Amino acid sequence: MRQAPSPFAGLPELLPGHVWLVGAGPGDPGLMSMLAVHALMQADVVVHDALVDETCLQWARPGAEMIFAGKRGGKPSPKQRDISLRLVELARAGRRVLRLKGGDPFVFGRGGEEALTLVEQQIPFRIVPGITSGIGGLAYAGIPVTHRETNHTVTFLTGHDSSGLVPDRIDWNAVAKGSPVLVMYMAMKHIGVIVEKLLEAGRRADEPMAFVCNAATAEQRVLVTTLGQALPALEDAGLAPPAIVVLGEVVRLRAGLDWLGALQGKTLTADPMGDRSDQKRDAG
Repeated sequence: MRQAPSPFAGLPELLPGHVWLVGAGPGDPGLMSMLAVHALMQADVVVHDALVDETCLQWARPGAEMIFAGKRGGKPSPKQRDISLRLVELARAGRRVLRLKGGDPFVFGRGGEEALTLVEQQIPFRIVPGITSGIGGLAYAGIPVTHRETNHTVTFLTGHDSSGLVPDRIDWNAVAKGSPVLVMYMAMKHIGVIVEKLLEAGRRADEPMAFVCNAATAEQRVLVTTLGQALPALEDAGLAPPAIVVLGEVVRLRAGLDWLGALQGKTLTADPMGDRSDQKRDAG
């Protein structure tokens, strides 16, 4: 009987002195790409951040060194430049280096900064994309970022900049008026300011809003509320980051698409937007 080929056959090799910047996805290890797992199985050293679920490290090569380089707002964290230079140092020592990041390296992951340091220091590298939490994490909450009945555009933004403050480069009026769905990364710390800016820019107080904490992990928690009630609802729920925040009518679709809830016995509705009866009347 012919033996099936290895699923990793033909994939590139992580060579000594090279650095791979790899996305681990939003949490569930099953969402990692084959190339990401292949990298873990080859790496001499894995430099991982705080958003990488520990179960994603299970495929690491025996004996591989694990270096934690997590950054957490308000807590002591390694400086970004130090992390980048550490990657250079490890590569120059002839090691096969894997920089493992939660989500995707190029979506609010500072992968571009690290890669440019490698370019500056003439270190060969590869980018391995991952599923970003703003898409995959919301999918695990049953919230699509686009839906034909609600929106044809979506905006992804970050809730704080390199200084730790709400980004002053964001034109909140333009964002609020121009995009029906907003997906916000790292927004919990300044959510009060963000809610105020969005309300001042004209977003409705009764617009659906959701917070997905520890997305795509066993600790996932989802809070569905409205823009106007977000702050008291958050206080009552006691939720804490990391979280993805989404604002827009797509949040209502969770009533019909919460597939994880359905697996646990939740009854879903096939008409979460409440408009199919109107379509039937119009058709008649």
